[in-house]
Amino acid sequence: MSFSSVSSATTTATTTSSSSLSSKRSAKMMMMMKKKQSSSKTMITTITRAAADRPETTRVPPTNPEGMPVVPPQDLASRPRRNRRSQTVRKAFQETILTPDNFIYPIFVHDEGDENIPIGSMPGQDRLSFKTGMIKKVAEARAAGVNQVVVFPKTPDRLKTPCGKEAFNPQGLAQRSISLLKDTFPDLEVYTDVALDPYNTLGHDGMVRSDGVILNDETVYYLCQQAVSQARAGADVISPSDMMDGRVGAIRQALDDEGFTHVSIMSYTAKYNSAYYGPFREALDSAPPPGSEGWKIPKDKAEYQMDPANVRECLRESALDEAEGADIMMVKPAGAYLDIIKMLKDNTTLPISAYQVSGEYSMLKAAAAAGYLNERAAVLESLMAIKRAGADLTLTYYAIDAARWLQDS
Repeated sequence: MSFSSVSSATTTATTTSSSSLSSKRSAKMMMMMKKKQSSSKTMITTITRAAADRPETTRVPPTNPEGMPVVPPQDLASRPRRNRRSQTVRKAFQETILTPDNFIYPIFVHDEGDENIPIGSMPGQDRLSFKTGMIKKVAEARAAGVNQVVVFPKTPDRLKTPCGKEAFNPQGLAQRSISLLKDTFPDLEVYTDVALDPYNTLGHDGMVRSDGVILNDETVYYLCQQAVSQARAGADVISPSDMMDGRVGAIRQALDDEGFTHVSIMSYTAKYNSAYYGPFREALDSAPPPGSEGWKIPKDKAEYQMDPANVRECLRESALDEAEGADIMMVKPAGAYLDIIKMLKDNTTLPISAYQVSGEYSMLKAAAAAGYLNERAAVLESLMAIKRAGADLTLTYYAIDAARWLQDS
């Protein structure tokens, strides 16, 4: 059989499988809608009969608490509490509304066995096994109403090099994961990570010179190859998280030159050198190691990530990213940088995304486990704050749980 015949057969099988899954989901939704309609009719009938049978009475005024002082009403022209007096009124005037459409679910993927591997510092999150674990988790997310994911591959140490060339291997784990996700869920919006730290033996987003300098332009050259390889695999949105100068424009040009003018770029515009990234680096084993003999390896990423003390610097970065062709601009982390989200929102017409990072997730998990917080209420409040500050999209490890909670509320 020729290559084209095999390709055609594979495409047909994939399309048929996807159509079958879509038909099953549609049938299930129709059945649920019919059940809800039947339940609603029964409830309406019951309420109507009860109202018809209820005798008319004079409403009794509410009882005041014992010892309440008798005071004349205040002479107030405006009483804001009137607009908060009932759940119906509060919902009618709610200014910020969260939906599962706002969420992007980050997934960690490994290819060293068929079992998911729990991430110790992120309770409830796993390195998902390629194929089985990944597909099952994404199907779970879609069932909850979350149809956007960002893929982070766990690269085995044996494939890591000082230059991180595995980043643009056409048969790399990231590329295969993207292809499998798009083949299985054609309408899934797949975001990718563009940086060298998961593939770099030195744990940095760029190539490191022996004197500790992170090489900018040489790194950007490889980032362009990485971005194109991800686009070829089927990525919808390329997300450079490296913070190298000029990388957005270079990646945009590289994508356009290869015919990927339809592929978007979500730039990590304001990525701060934050203490909240620790659990993520455990998940991918991507933290900078101690310096080796003869090499001065920077102990952190302060040379290229932004100083948490700075605000105006973000405006400079955002102006550059927008001019270079970014489609979405991100703030990372989210919770401690709501002012930055608001500032970006006020200074650009581009959509804003924010990353509720691993440290934020783990703090909420730990506080909830200790009984200090109501997890559901605290998580939804944190996500509401991020959106209220101006984020159109939020990357969060709570995406599936939050989507379910919103559906139940």
